[in-house]
Amino acid sequence: MKIAIIGATGMVGRELLNVLAQRGVKVTELIPAASEKSVGNEVIFNGETFKVVSLGDAVAAKPQLALFSAGGDVSKEWAPKFAEAGTTVIDNSSAWRMEAGIPLVVPEINFDSVTRGDRIIANPNCSTIQLLMALAPLHREYGLKRVIISTYQSITGTGKAAVQQLENERAGVKGEQAYPYAIDKNCLPHCDVFLDNDYTKEEMKLVNETRKILGDDSIGVTATAVRVPVEGGHSEAVNIELGKPADVNAIRKLMHQTKGVILQDNPQMNVYPMPLTAKGKDEVFVGRIRKDESHPNAFNLWVVADNLRKGAATNAVQIAERWIESFGK
Repeated sequence: MKIAIIGATGMVGRELLNVLAQRGVKVTELIPAASEKSVGNEVIFNGETFKVVSLGDAVAAKPQLALFSAGGDVSKEWAPKFAEAGTTVIDNSSAWRMEAGIPLVVPEINFDSVTRGDRIIANPNCSTIQLLMALAPLHREYGLKRVIISTYQSITGTGKAAVQQLENERAGVKGEQAYPYAIDKNCLPHCDVFLDNDYTKEEMKLVNETRKILGDDSIGVTATAVRVPVEGGHSEAVNIELGKPADVNAIRKLMHQTKGVILQDNPQMNVYPMPLTAKGKDEVFVGRIRKDESHPNAFNLWVVADNLRKGAATNAVQIAERWIESFGK
């Protein structure tokens, strides 16, 4: 399997290489590609060193799969060029997610929406992926009427510049700012840009992507997305209203049985999900499951995942694995 990694020198690009190696995906030829300024740099895959090539050279190599993590503008320009060359693109940006006819995929939930003819497959937003890993089985079992999400999102979701800003602030060093305010010892209710409705783009991704992936526009969804000075992963406080009667024990059992989800829910023993312990893991962790005493048939959950792993690289590689299994013969 000839695979290109577009944006191979970025945070998610490097994580894609790690995940491909760790999951043992059989890569017969690796083509790491990035912007012109990164051409000639080196990346390591399976203990081997590879030179980074240009995007044009990567297209010309005609890989079977191209895993993109280079930003929306690059994806808009280059994904169609790869597709025209016969490559199937798995894109981690927001460029194609809400396009009609483009599957938006969390493999455990809706890989069956992908066909052999699809040349661009969209990877959902990091916060959406972990949310729906917990909510999809609940929607299947009980139906979701309304979902209220408050996120506590890692600075790694913004990229290298944000990590550097936090490190600079903690070291007392003045430097470039990825955010309009200090992030250390602070919380910013400002993930991505503000839209005309006063929600941020990140908040509306949670609304729109949830409905598209679950195939149900009737679900009421609202979100507040907050950036916090954490590196291990994203956390979400989620309130759900179900369509059929449920109880806490049934929800716990369903989470325990869901592949890719780990239940950590024993408050008496201080067992609950945290980004510190989710870092570097591929699973989504769910805990603090409680009945909402203010509303009939509503419940609270706490959902945590490493945003660079299941929230980005792992989900993309899992799509690739399923694609190889289904169409790569």
